[in-house]
Amino acid sequence: MAIIGFLISLTGATMLLLFAVRMVRTGIERSFGASFKRLLTQSRNSPGASATGLLLAIILQSSAAVALLVSGFMATGMIAFPTGLAIVLGGDLGSALIIQILSFRMDWLVPLLLTIGGWLFVKTEQKKWRQTGRILMGIAFILISLQFLRAAVEPIRDSAFLPAIAGYLARDFVTAFIVGATLAFVMHSSVAAILMCVTLAQIGAIPVAAGMSLILGANLGSAVIPIWLTRGMPAVSRRVPYANLLLRGTCAMVALLAIDLLNLDWQFSFAGPGQLLIYVHIAFNLSLLLLSLPFCSRLAAPVERMFPDKTVEQESDPLEQFKSALDESSRDNPKLAISSLKRELLRMVEMVERMFAPTLPLYENPDPKMAKAVRELDESVNRALEGVRLYVASLPITEMTKADSKTVRGLMDYAIRLESAGDVASKTLTRLAETMHKKNLKFTADGWNELVGMHEAILVNLKMACNVLISDDLESARLLVMEKTEIKRRERDSRKRHLKRLQDGEARSFETSNIHLETLRALRDFNSHISAIAYPILYENGQLLETRLILDMNQGETERS
Repeated sequence: MAIIGFLISLTGATMLLLFAVRMVRTGIERSFGASFKRLLTQSRNSPGASATGLLLAIILQSSAAVALLVSGFMATGMIAFPTGLAIVLGGDLGSALIIQILSFRMDWLVPLLLTIGGWLFVKTEQKKWRQTGRILMGIAFILISLQFLRAAVEPIRDSAFLPAIAGYLARDFVTAFIVGATLAFVMHSSVAAILMCVTLAQIGAIPVAAGMSLILGANLGSAVIPIWLTRGMPAVSRRVPYANLLLRGTCAMVALLAIDLLNLDWQFSFAGPGQLLIYVHIAFNLSLLLLSLPFCSRLAAPVERMFPDKTVEQESDPLEQFKSALDESSRDNPKLAISSLKRELLRMVEMVERMFAPTLPLYENPDPKMAKAVRELDESVNRALEGVRLYVASLPITEMTKADSKTVRGLMDYAIRLESAGDVASKTLTRLAETMHKKNLKFTADGWNELVGMHEAILVNLKMACNVLISDDLESARLLVMEKTEIKRRERDSRKRHLKRLQDGEARSFETSNIHLETLRALRDFNSHISAIAYPILYENGQLLETRLILDMNQGETERS
């Protein structure tokens, strides 16, 4: 029974640790996720790129998240292979540094973090403060999970069970290495896996020799995570994760053999067991970064041969082209018909996203081919809407349940909103960009940053709209509407700041005033269209008010008096 209780306690502490790490990452992504693209794509040289990766990994508490971001931007050509690899290597060092920060005994902070974080998350509605509360509570949960972990191991530390396993891992360094790699991969978080190993070493549950092998194995496992997560991406997106695995795996195995052959006595170390493991982990990642940076460019050619781009024949394969997802054979089955409609709307959302993403860059860099491609894609969105109209018109609405009929009408309405969003991108934003270049105008630095911030936030909202469309999740729908309110607030604040710049007599603000205000309005309208998917879900769950007007006029006058 003692073993069963130990396993349950250990599993519970581990699950809380994973949840807490994810909670912190989610809060940071929702607060600052829109700025990650600009931060990543601004990196040009290898040292600067690795510093960017280090910073992002500390913020996100995950090197795998950094690798996924890099893979996504490589697919669009925004990041070159050497820069992407340098960012990922820097991210691995950043995740090692965050382990050092989280390993400090800060139990006294837990009540304070829970109090402040809980109050911000529950009592505030503003996005930044609410997500700050989520982050603080996540950090508190990490500290609590480490307390649970120590408490779970303490009762059996002197039993025959744990010392036997720890002794075996200390003797068989290959098995310990494999266990560490498996642990990091299964947890999908090297930070959580290594924190657990460090905590076990701190309380004497495992010897330092076993901890060394586990840590090196976890480094290998952390490199496998992005490979697994990017397995469905194009070849160009998978190059950096595989190159990172090649470098990290080779160095980890060499370090494992070196530590085993040297057979050092760690008992007289200058640091405690847990701290020593952290030092080794940081030293390993720092050495890997310094040794690999000069070879980032040279690795590009062999990795490209391993993962070649598609040939022209492959790219022109008709099976690879976008086609309607509407299934004509599902018309008589309401559930299948609704699923078919959702797949088609997801395709429309993707096309709208591909149209919207390059619109703001067109303001700075004129690209007639890109503007033409945006307009051509708008024609595809229009054809998709026409297909949805015909499909819905052919459905036996009278034979459907009331709930299914409402769902179909809601999806039809959202298809219309997506077509309108496409018009905003193709007809309004591209036209304003062309006007900027014809008149040779430039925004002020502050004005441009305001527009870029809104554009980035809307791109994040597009992803969230996809999630709501697929899942019908109430919490995601509420968050999407809150983000819509945030975009409105940004537009209002930007308009006020713009008027203030006009009052201060800034020449550029006068020249670009109409374009700035029209762009703000277009961005707000675009976001309103894509956020519309949330309202049917909120209304169905009683989370939406019928009107914002005061119904009792006498009450309103009484309150004013």
